[in-house]
Amino acid sequence: MVKFVTAEEVVKMIPDGATVATVAMTLSCACEEILKTIEDSFMTTGHPRDLKLLHSAGQSDRKRGFMHLAHEGLLQRIYGSHWGLCPGLMELISQNKVEAYCMPQGQLAQLYREMACGLPGKLSKVGIGTFVDPRVEGGKMNDRTKKLPDIIKVVELNGEEYLLYPAIPLDFVIIRGTTADERGNLSTEEEGMKLENLSAAMAAKRFGGKVIAQVKRVAQHGTLHPKEINVPGVFIDAIVVCNDPLEDHRQTSSWFFDPAYCGDLRIPMDNVAPLPFSIRKAIGRRAMMELYPGAIINLGTGIPNDVVGPISAEEGISDDITVTVESGIYSGVPAGGIDFGIAANTDALIEHPAQFDFYNGTGVDFTFMGAGEMDEVGHVNSTRFGKRAPGAGGFIDITQNAKNVLFCSTFTADGLEVEFKDGQVHILSEGIVKKLVKRVQQISFNGELARKKKQNVFFVTERAVFRLGPDGPVLIEIAAGIDLQKDILNQMEFKPIIAKDLKIMNPAIYEKGKFGLHEIIHQK
Repeated sequence: MVKFVTAEEVVKMIPDGATVATVAMTLSCACEEILKTIEDSFMTTGHPRDLKLLHSAGQSDRKRGFMHLAHEGLLQRIYGSHWGLCPGLMELISQNKVEAYCMPQGQLAQLYREMACGLPGKLSKVGIGTFVDPRVEGGKMNDRTKKLPDIIKVVELNGEEYLLYPAIPLDFVIIRGTTADERGNLSTEEEGMKLENLSAAMAAKRFGGKVIAQVKRVAQHGTLHPKEINVPGVFIDAIVVCNDPLEDHRQTSSWFFDPAYCGDLRIPMDNVAPLPFSIRKAIGRRAMMELYPGAIINLGTGIPNDVVGPISAEEGISDDITVTVESGIYSGVPAGGIDFGIAANTDALIEHPAQFDFYNGTGVDFTFMGAGEMDEVGHVNSTRFGKRAPGAGGFIDITQNAKNVLFCSTFTADGLEVEFKDGQVHILSEGIVKKLVKRVQQISFNGELARKKKQNVFFVTERAVFRLGPDGPVLIEIAAGIDLQKDILNQMEFKPIIAKDLKIMNPAIYEKGKFGLHEIIHQK
């Protein structure tokens, strides 16, 4: 039978060196009370220490979640996908104070299922030719890890290459629900995501591990609808009822609870105010001009997640497309920034691994992704910038199989100032960091493989648009007011192919108010 315990009792169960998996995304579904108690115990007693942490999605808002585990000695190793919102873990990685293997988010989310049913790992083509491929970097994120054996392997099956992501024996899995009944049956009615609670719990059981859950409240047995049960109580060993739900069981970072983000009500779309005009909005507008009615799209973090949803609502195309987010969201208005992964007015919320079944198999029609660098062969880097290593998240899974990939980025970074006037773009101050480089620091998206399979790939900026051609990036559009030599070619480390019919970017994307996106996509 499940035990109801305190967070302090949970921490005493975890020995030094244990392998612990946590299930959450950003701060949504994070077991804040348990993580804080692990931190408190380590800071006062030095235990537990040398833990191995497994996680599929990033789980922080820069101050909570994973940040509680970001102490030298507390963690020995991380198997994960993304740390962009956890500066503490990125610092441990960059300073070689922890071993760090980065793997695609979808592969990790699905790995729990493979482990649960007794398989040796997850077999996939996702990641071939990127930094997670053992022939490139093997997903090793620092010098300390590079000295260790490869854990990802290349295997051949029926004459084709695959990557094998290994099964990782689990000692503990920490999950979250909203309500547990007296027998431990767990529901998630107020959570903003379903994630991979069940498969992670079953994976722990396969290895004899224990499952710990944090909840808001306890219900009488038999009062929860069986279809609402996310994890049956027989798979849960201990439950912590959160002492301070307002602080330690938040629906997401920016608010404690909003029923619109778990599907309990729908907000009027008139309440969604248009985004103020900005360089990010201009980039998003141009990227969205590639859409067609009926498209299923995916939004990555950064510019895409912050602007595509609001632009869709403002331009009246929300019913023409279906927005998805990697957490399992279908339609709605996604939250952005530190609240990435949840949305208001969703049509459906499915489990995290199932969402990546779609992304990895059929492939989404369009993905809008942020990007740090693109090089002369079309490789894109979004995972490492100098010593800063945010990791892949779902980037590799989604971009590798999407039918149309739209990378959204400013042309330069760090100091860029731009004026938009009368449909023209004027560079007031150029960024000192070039994003169009001779060679990317890390291969997050393999342009050579994309070219071979004729994937439709764009790199969209505020002043120019590139399309990946058979011989490399092709400059296909330039904004009015931009000087080709001074503002484009001089700000690149390689000379692109220039289209014979080089076009002027639609000046309407730089104007305030609607710019006619509905009419643009319906002309296709």
